[in-house]
Amino acid sequence: MAMAVAAAVRDEPAVRFAKDQLKAIIERIERLEEEKKTIADDIRDVFAEAKGNGFDVKALRTVIRMRKQDANERAEQETILETYMQALGML
Repeated sequence: MAMAVAAAVRDEPAVRFAKDQLKAIIERIERLEEEKKTIADDIRDVFAEAKGNGFDVKALRTVIRMRKQDANERAEQETILETYMQALGML
């Protein structure tokens, strides 16, 4: 029994360090989640402003998504879309 107590006392600083480290990680994630929410709110406000100025929000989202793609990927997607639309008689 005395060995178990001695082992617990020896591990205590390590356990305390792990708990402190875990708490710090959790707090950082919580701060980042709050920042993410704030940024999402800001983006929503910009889309609302764009809509108020007569821009189509759905088209804006499509353009933003397309700009994230590299040129080859975007061209490939456009070709596939055009092929499907032709097959369905939409063009």
